[in-house]
Amino acid sequence: MLYGSLRERSYSKLLTLEAARLLEAMGAEVKVFDPLNLPQPDAAPESHPKVQELRALAAWSEGMVWCSPERHGAMTGIMKSQIDWIPLSVGAVRPTQGKTLAVMEVSGGSQSFNAVNQMRILGRWMRMITIPNQSSVAKAFLEFDEAGRMKPSAYYDRVVDVMEELVKFTLLTRDVAPYLVDRYSERKESAEELSKRVNQKSL
Repeated sequence: MLYGSLRERSYSKLLTLEAARLLEAMGAEVKVFDPLNLPQPDAAPESHPKVQELRALAAWSEGMVWCSPERHGAMTGIMKSQIDWIPLSVGAVRPTQGKTLAVMEVSGGSQSFNAVNQMRILGRWMRMITIPNQSSVAKAFLEFDEAGRMKPSAYYDRVVDVMEELVKFTLLTRDVAPYLVDRYSERKESAEELSKRVNQKSL
């Protein structure tokens, strides 16, 4: 699970933690990445401990939840930096391909869908199965109590719906993901490479 703010009282973090509790209640094992001290992409080597932690979690997961505040009509740079550090491929391994994804956002004002729409585009680019449902919490400062728990509301009900749908899609696709992401173009490329290897004109 990724959230996109470093504020002391971060509503994207609070929403992520609320969603984590729901997933755990549904039987999922949940790990939340803390973006504090993650360097900007290309500002540090891939061996940086926070980068390695993020990539290990991405490889470990079967599904992901991305939750960002909307700032200046878009997801935050902190959110985008985390996604940018996750590679499309590491050798023959694709850390995100075929995995499920749920997207959520929080706003300080009226309800908006800019951040979730952007994250949907990124999810498609990362070859993930982004579920149809999503959550957008308006005036998030009104939706959490002093202890950081989300108050009962239609927004909370939607978060439950989204997490339930994420679990369902993950269970439905976990065993068939290799089949779903199998591509002719990649099989053709692999066959051509194999042919070159075994049909060398000279050794």
